[in-house]
Amino acid sequence: MAHGRRMSESFTAFERPTVITAPAVDSQEWINYWQGIFARDVIDSRIVKISGQTSVEDACDVGAVIIDYCAALSPSSQLRLGLFDFSDVNAFLTLAATRHTLTPEDLRENRRVDEIVTAARAGRVPVHLVSNLSQKNPLVTLPYDSTIISLLEQFSRGTHRVLIQGPSPSSDFLGMVSDHRLLTWFSLYASRSPSLQMYLSNPLHSLALPSLHLDASVIAATSHATVLDAMKLMSEEGVSSIAVVDEGTETLLSAVSVTDIGKIVVPSESNHILSAPLQQFIAQIKAPHGCTDGADRYPVYSVLPSSPLSYTVQKLLATNAHRLFVTKEEAGCASPIVSHMSPGNLTGIVSIVDILSLFARIANIEDVDPTRMQRHRRASSASSQSSMSASDGSSRPSSRTSVRRSLSHKAQNARRSMNRTSRTSLSSMESTDINTGKV
Repeated sequence: MAHGRRMSESFTAFERPTVITAPAVDSQEWINYWQGIFARDVIDSRIVKISGQTSVEDACDVGAVIIDYCAALSPSSQLRLGLFDFSDVNAFLTLAATRHTLTPEDLRENRRVDEIVTAARAGRVPVHLVSNLSQKNPLVTLPYDSTIISLLEQFSRGTHRVLIQGPSPSSDFLGMVSDHRLLTWFSLYASRSPSLQMYLSNPLHSLALPSLHLDASVIAATSHATVLDAMKLMSEEGVSSIAVVDEGTETLLSAVSVTDIGKIVVPSESNHILSAPLQQFIAQIKAPHGCTDGADRYPVYSVLPSSPLSYTVQKLLATNAHRLFVTKEEAGCASPIVSHMSPGNLTGIVSIVDILSLFARIANIEDVDPTRMQRHRRASSASSQSSMSASDGSSRPSSRTSVRRSLSHKAQNARRSMNRTSRTSLSSMESTDINTGKV
């Protein structure tokens, strides 16, 4: 089995489900209420401003402090306003670790990458060059009087964060609203609305969720793949997390996210971690959670097609995850537990954006497309990969199975000793690894 792939098996037990829609009378009542709530009333984080000239390493320290929030880059001279978070860190580290695969022609065709490489050779990469490198952080702003409906319009098209402007004539921002915070608000509203709570009690397979029945919707890597494989797969596919499946049975074991990369890889004093197998990396992720009576307390990021939407929402919020993996029903199994009985138990995903898109459709918002930004990121990555493949004579695998070329042998062959200082491994990647073309 290849180390990285997009699982192409789709759920078949409910091949043609009856899609349940919200009652018109009830939904109009919900919409009327949503229209009366201002977006500024659900702001969940202040804007952490840093200069665009701040080094990536120092910006990452800020990002690590606020964890799930991004830092707004303050305008300086000709620098634009932008966002920066762990997705950008993952994209930067992936570029650093695979820089030796880039040809002079690749650099000429991608001015931004060329600027990053040039800055790295000089020993310091300013964060404005890396802002939205992942293409997951476009700067989206809403005016002071925007409502919950306005937020739904943005999040239902793949946005994850929105900045709320202050009252005119101020040019300042009041703060940010994340997709996680908006889902929390809807969960609280549902607890006070019996009709919405009843609608959310419907099982996932009966609702129009975009990823539940789509082929090739689950992006996964095997437990024997390396951390670098996972980083590259997330960067290429434009996602913030991937499933980790058993090498032999292809059953879901856990997940790895860009946040895990930011929390574990970046502070590491050695980039040997890049060649570590994912099963070892997962153990590091789980370590802080410990065990209770020998049972692993780390949350299992999965639900069943029969799981109620309300349960799915609560699990997303409780685990602070952006997506859950949908696994097959097992005979006699009524609880959403990852089963290792049958091979290939993954069948789809359900994300926060998917659920917010469901609310957007209820609100009669036009042009709802939660996968738009992800398709754009994949198209951009595919274009870049095609250019690189053409230059080295290789070909890109079929997107149907999405088998990814393993980078572990390159990581091992190109490994070099790092300058162990009190700074993070990111510093070494800036000043040494990109410069020398080694991981």
